[in-house]
Amino acid sequence: MEGLRELERVQRIIELMESHGILNPNNNINPDSNRFLANFTHFLVQTCSELDMEIKCQLISEYMTKISTLFLEEALQCIGEEGNEHIGNAVPVQCDDEQNVDPSQDNFLDTAAIGLDSMLRANSTLEDFCRSYFMFHKMDVHQPQLIFKYLPILSFTESYIYQLDTLNEKLLQSPAYGVQLGEIESYVGCQTEGRRAIRSLKMLEADPFKPLLILLEHQGLLTERIREELWSGVEYWSLERKLCCHPLSGSESSVGDVMRAIHLKSFDYRVLNLLLYQLRGEKVNELHMEFLSISEFLVELSDDLFDYEDDVLENNFNILRMFVRIYGASRAPTMLAKRITETEEKYENMLKSLDPELAMNYQKRCEEATKEGGKISGPSLGTWNIPTIIEDEDSYRCKILNVKPTTVVQADVDKCYSS
Repeated sequence: MEGLRELERVQRIIELMESHGILNPNNNINPDSNRFLANFTHFLVQTCSELDMEIKCQLISEYMTKISTLFLEEALQCIGEEGNEHIGNAVPVQCDDEQNVDPSQDNFLDTAAIGLDSMLRANSTLEDFCRSYFMFHKMDVHQPQLIFKYLPILSFTESYIYQLDTLNEKLLQSPAYGVQLGEIESYVGCQTEGRRAIRSLKMLEADPFKPLLILLEHQGLLTERIREELWSGVEYWSLERKLCCHPLSGSESSVGDVMRAIHLKSFDYRVLNLLLYQLRGEKVNELHMEFLSISEFLVELSDDLFDYEDDVLENNFNILRMFVRIYGASRAPTMLAKRITETEEKYENMLKSLDPELAMNYQKRCEEATKEGGKISGPSLGTWNIPTIIEDEDSYRCKILNVKPTTVVQADVDKCYSS
């Protein structure tokens, strides 16, 4: 399979070179020569530290004439036959010092690959998914064989998503992003950062899930619904960039965009759940999916309140940040509490429609998650605590070093169905 993909890649590059007149398809050139030129082109487009395409072309023009047959023969002796065989296999080149795969690399578009850091970050989500969602599939989370049976696909998918999410977070934190997207390259003193921002933005706005979709399709797991949920992730990241960039661009945030974003934010849980149905060969239970979507919404609200200060510092999407921007510091808590109350009513109604034993087990899981999240006082499912509002985020970022405020204000909502 890998050899076939390699041939497909080589053929695509050869066709591209022919379309640009670099190669003439009518000439009877040695096929090995075409393959060499295709592999050489593939090598040139690989990410190598901070070198851009223009610098690479300049280096080729300057030094290629100095590389002779004699030099190459000497280089071959230097690296040995084993090293030469490795190079001939056309393994993607990674010149960066970073150990993790960079999703903005060109080769990432053709290969579903994940880094160790992404796997580590995805671990807590996977644990929560197994403990909270397995019961909806009548699976005992305390049976390791069940977890490990489905873990490879679930872990790979979640890690892939986290890898892209990390890329989006870095983009939001980049000093070049948000100045004016069309002027990033000319951002004074930040040309390198600007190039990275543009590369990341193109990656996220293109087809970032294509390699994962191909992998899932080859495994017989891809459905149109899974495809749509993954694309909702692309939409979420786009909305996050739009909303978090607004203070810099002078635009106003839309309540519709904010609510759409918070609903999309849990797309990874829905993808994992749909994958689990596919892995088990079971039909999707729409009642369970609807109930869990409401629960996921409450989870995201709770997480945003818990992470509010950090999200301000890191310029991440946070519903409280957005409500403060839209309604002002005085009205934001009230408007948010109203949304929470409305959603809790839906949650309670949906909970009654579940099998009683399943509803009881899920409630117990909510209690466990709440306690594990540090909320050990108040009702068994915790209390809604709205943090002290940060009106001037710029000043707050300037003042904060390693100390974060912990003062909270009690909202007029008394239940939490999330971790």
